[in-house]
Amino acid sequence: MPDTLSPIVRIAARGDGVTEDGRHVPLAAPGDLLSESGVLTRGPHHRDPPCRHFPSCGGCQLQQLDDESYSAFVHDRVAGVIAGQGLSAPVRAPILSPPRSRRRATLHAERRGRQVLLGFTEGSSHRLIDLAECHVLLPELFAMLAPLRGLLAAVLTERGRVDVHLARVDQGVDVLIGGKLADGLPAVEGITRFAERHGLARLSVDDGFGAEARWEPEPVTITLGGVAVPFPAGSFLQATADGEAALVAAVREGVGDARLIADLFAGLGTFALALPGKIYAGEAAREPILALKAAAARAGRPVFAEHRDLFRRPLTAAELDRFDAIVIDPPRAGAREQAQQLANAKTSRIVYVSCNPSSFARDAKLLCEGGYRLDWVQPVGQFTWSTHVELAAAFSRPDSLR
Repeated sequence: MPDTLSPIVRIAARGDGVTEDGRHVPLAAPGDLLSESGVLTRGPHHRDPPCRHFPSCGGCQLQQLDDESYSAFVHDRVAGVIAGQGLSAPVRAPILSPPRSRRRATLHAERRGRQVLLGFTEGSSHRLIDLAECHVLLPELFAMLAPLRGLLAAVLTERGRVDVHLARVDQGVDVLIGGKLADGLPAVEGITRFAERHGLARLSVDDGFGAEARWEPEPVTITLGGVAVPFPAGSFLQATADGEAALVAAVREGVGDARLIADLFAGLGTFALALPGKIYAGEAAREPILALKAAAARAGRPVFAEHRDLFRRPLTAAELDRFDAIVIDPPRAGAREQAQQLANAKTSRIVYVSCNPSSFARDAKLLCEGGYRLDWVQPVGQFTWSTHVELAAAFSRPDSLR
C-alpha cells in the first residue's frame, strides 16, 4: 500500500515546514509532499539553494524557498502573532531586501593550527563555517574576509576566538575586532599597515576595555536623514539601506503631519533625523545619543537628545501627552514598561518599529487594551532568507477617547 502524502502548508517561525496534521519538517517549502515514511518530495516552491554553505551556515535558514513563498513567510510570521494576541489589522505586502545587500554583520574567527576560520556559526552551534561565498553580505564586505584571515593569522592568539564586526559606512568599510589579540609592537604595526593597505574607513580593537581605533584617517560617519552622524565602532545600524528606507517611509506615513514627535530608543537617529517638526530623542546607550546630539546640532536640526534608560525610567503618560506622535523602536525584548505608559497616554499617533514580531504583538495588545487602534502593519525582510522579520505598525487613538 503506497504512503499517504501530506503537503507542506506553511513555514513555522523557526523555519521548519509544517503539514496539515502538524508535523514539522526541516528544509521544506510550501507545496512539498511528505510521505508517511518521512520522504520529502519537492514541490513548485522548492528551489536549489544558491549558497554552498546552506543549510549548515547559521546566516540563512530559508534558502530553499522561492521568492513567493519567502515573501509569504514574512507576511504570515507577522499576521500570525497579531492574530495570536486577538488583534486584527491590515498586514501589508512585505518589503524585502535583495541578496548581497547586508551592510552590517558580526562574524566570528578562530585559529585551527595555521589556518584561521572566519564566518558565521552553524545554527544552534558554536562551530564555525569558514565562508568561501556569501549571498547576503554586500560584496565589499565579503571581499574583506580573505584579507582579514591573513591579518588574524598574524595577530590571533593560539587558542583565541574573536568577533569581527563589519559595517559599510560613508567612508568605506569599518572593522571592529572584539577579543584578545597578540601583544607587541609588530602586531600593532601590522594592524595599522593592513588597514592602510586595504583602504579601510577604520579598524578598531576591543580587548574588553572598549573599542580603540587603531586606524581612522578621517572621522567615520553614517548618513541618516541627510545628516552625517558620527558612527561609534560597533553601533547598531539597520541591516540594509533599502530596509532602512522602507522603515523610515512607514514611520513618516504613520506620524503624518505631527509637529512635535518623541523618538524612543532613538539610537543614532535613523528616524529622528528623517522626521518633520521638533523631535525628542531618548536612548540609553551613551555613545549613540551623544553622536546624534552632535550631528543634529551641526546640521541645525531641532532634535533634543536625552541619555535616558527607557526600561528603568520610561517616559510617563503625562510626559508622552505633550507629543503629537510617538515613534518607538525597542530591542528584541520589546518595551513592556514603556508600552504600559503609552497605553495610558492621550497621544494621537504611535508608530512601533520592531525586530521581533512576538514582543511587538505583546506590546500591541497593551496599547489596544488602553484604547488605541492598530491601523496597519508593514512587514520588512532585511535579513534575506532568514527567519528574522521586522515591521513597522501604526496606531491611532480614536477622537472619542482623546
